[in-house]
Amino acid sequence: MRYDLAKSGNGLTYEIRNIVGVANKLMEAGVDVYFENIGDPVVKGEELPLWMREEIAKIVMDNDAYAYSPTKGVVETREFLAEQVNSRGGAQIDKEDIIFFNGLGDAIARSYSSIRVDARIIMPEPTYSTHLLAEVLHASFPPNTYQMNPYNGWAPDLNELESKVRSYNSIVGILVINPDNPTGYVHSEESLREIVRIAKEYDLMLIFDEIYNNMTYNGKETAQLCDVIGDVPGISMKGISKEYPWPGARCGWIEVYNQDKDETFKRYIDAILTQKMAEVCSTTLPQMSIPRIMAHEEYKPYLKSKLKHYEKLSNIAYNILKDVPYVVVNRTNGAFYMSVVFNEAVLNGHQSLHIEQPEVRDYVEGITEGRIEPDKRFVYYLLGATGICTVPLTSFFTNKPGFRMTLLEKDADRFEHMVKVLADKIVEYVESSRK
Repeated sequence: MRYDLAKSGNGLTYEIRNIVGVANKLMEAGVDVYFENIGDPVVKGEELPLWMREEIAKIVMDNDAYAYSPTKGVVETREFLAEQVNSRGGAQIDKEDIIFFNGLGDAIARSYSSIRVDARIIMPEPTYSTHLLAEVLHASFPPNTYQMNPYNGWAPDLNELESKVRSYNSIVGILVINPDNPTGYVHSEESLREIVRIAKEYDLMLIFDEIYNNMTYNGKETAQLCDVIGDVPGISMKGISKEYPWPGARCGWIEVYNQDKDETFKRYIDAILTQKMAEVCSTTLPQMSIPRIMAHEEYKPYLKSKLKHYEKLSNIAYNILKDVPYVVVNRTNGAFYMSVVFNEAVLNGHQSLHIEQPEVRDYVEGITEGRIEPDKRFVYYLLGATGICTVPLTSFFTNKPGFRMTLLEKDADRFEHMVKVLADKIVEYVESSRK
């Protein structure tokens, strides 16, 4: 074309889904794949309980489910969610402070695209790919980050955060993912309050991705943004895709705090809403389901049962991997992800795993030739040799090599077997270049 029309950042790869293409090719060759790459509980065998399906079926029979909702979302649902927030006794909101989107990915994209191109959001490193891509695409430049430290249980480096906020006037907001994706870290209330203090002192807004806020275990608890925000402007991002789970509903929302206390922040929220008005509204039916399902007497027991299973798998994985040489492993206490980091200088471009099938071996060798991140090379060899499909940690915008796996397998025995194979292959891969 006569003009380069694509924004910078269009060449970024969403590795969580990109690796599925590789896995599919290997499945065609007969490889039995363990899909540990994506956080879709339904794909991993979780089924919506009958009572939940019955409630959704009732809504299907309601003609209002097929109409446009108000631009911000179904009024009754927004009233219900505002009451849920206000009952915690922290910051108070009303239905006008809640805006629905077609999934949290849509909320993230619109929230970042409404920010001036020369204004930046500082985010954790590693960080969830959707936030990373939205920040890069809005600004056409790599993001500023603060470290999540695997040698300190994945706790955030708040000294680095404050130092960067002080040094870079372009930073207008701080992203916190709690519980964290990809690490499974659960923020303490103390650390969250320190982040709020930093935001207040340097006149910043807060963006809290809290889609996993009801998913903590191993005795860990955490605060929500509404509990700690005080009078600082901020946004909480939430959704139903992980809790119900109903990821295909594409139903997420933002809760806006303190827009009345800062005119600049209010203009920003108005810019997000203007984008939403152009789309008219988000999907109606899943919004209508929220008060029916979240207030149902079976909902809390259902969540408790899920968390018990995630806790079991978290401890299976940790107990197997914690003593494996060459890697750093932390127990996952929230969400359903575990990230494993290779020690410094452990990986190189000469390591490999034995792959039995010649056509699979040729394919893996072909896609790992040339310049490739060392953890991506490991992930591809692991997939070819064992069928275990994980995501390279460097795809979450970090220079720490490693991989992310999920805790979504419904069969605990199958999961334990998979993790034991993974542990053996880590050692085999690292030591292969010594032979």
